[in-house]
Amino acid sequence: MKGTSTHVLNVESRVAGVESARTRHRNVPLFFLGTLLVLTGLIIYFFGIVFSIFRLALHVSEPYRTWNQAVIWYSGVPTTFGVLLAAADLAFLLPSKRKRGRREALEPISNRQVVVALTAYNDEQSIAAAVADFRDHPSVRRVIVVDNNSRDNTFEVARGAGAVVVKETEPGYGRCVYRCLQEALADRTADLIVLCEGDMTFRAKDLEKLLAYIDHADVVNGTRIVEQLRDYTTQLTTFMYYGNFFVGKLLEMKHLGRGTFTDVGTTYKLLRRRSLERLLPILNPAVNLEFNAHFLDMALDSGEKVVECPITFHPRVGLSKGGNTNNLRALRVGIRMIMGLCFGWRSAGR
Repeated sequence: MKGTSTHVLNVESRVAGVESARTRHRNVPLFFLGTLLVLTGLIIYFFGIVFSIFRLALHVSEPYRTWNQAVIWYSGVPTTFGVLLAAADLAFLLPSKRKRGRREALEPISNRQVVVALTAYNDEQSIAAAVADFRDHPSVRRVIVVDNNSRDNTFEVARGAGAVVVKETEPGYGRCVYRCLQEALADRTADLIVLCEGDMTFRAKDLEKLLAYIDHADVVNGTRIVEQLRDYTTQLTTFMYYGNFFVGKLLEMKHLGRGTFTDVGTTYKLLRRRSLERLLPILNPAVNLEFNAHFLDMALDSGEKVVECPITFHPRVGLSKGGNTNNLRALRVGIRMIMGLCFGWRSAGR
């Protein structure tokens, strides 16, 4: 059961979120829309090429020949409009977008102590080591573990390791992450909050990297898309690696001028308290495995400054339960991420 402090926190956060929504300046994503139109045109064009190969191989004539020509010809319509939209964004809108993104300087953070919130689901094998790893770091004041209905002894093991453990009864990765953010905000002992996982894929020693960027950002998001910093025995396959990079670039195009983004799937983040207070009311906990892409999209749309930071990525301890279980599941999560970026996160579903 969520306590009174969490309820009060939700009210305060919603007020802050409303105030932020009133003052934010929404960017017009012409470059993003143009890119989608170009991709649509290319897909139609290659469909026409493949169709023509089968048509010629099977010696099929009219009316299929005329249809084939029409498909290839009209594939240039979305492509042309897409190029025009992208060019208009680059020529007329991008300079002002960059200026708006740098207009307000952030206050330096004097208190570098952090509260760490770890997601956990059937992580009995790894959670004790993850808690100990963060608790031993000199910048960590407190470690919170949110157990999302684990069927093993994750709750007891995490508490025995010295973490503050709460149980989130609503199933779903998004629900678990959202509860992590709530519990971290309810702890008033630190101005900085770290979100991570309890499976040992990320380590506390990377906190120095994240902290080095926090004076320049509201959110420092870790990226695993650095060859030299990732272990090749992780669950991140080549397909997942480049698929994640592709969606990251779609996010960058949607928020052109706001930063460079290569990883939309990592949970290792460092956040300013005030930024999280603004973001929490507009996040949708019903978004499931694609929640991290949803978080970044909403943060950038709300005007938060987001900076990527390379982090090390290790093999997880135990079995993967998320979007990295296999390539087919990763593809489904990736498609839902793209749908969320294009059509809004209500369409992403669970």
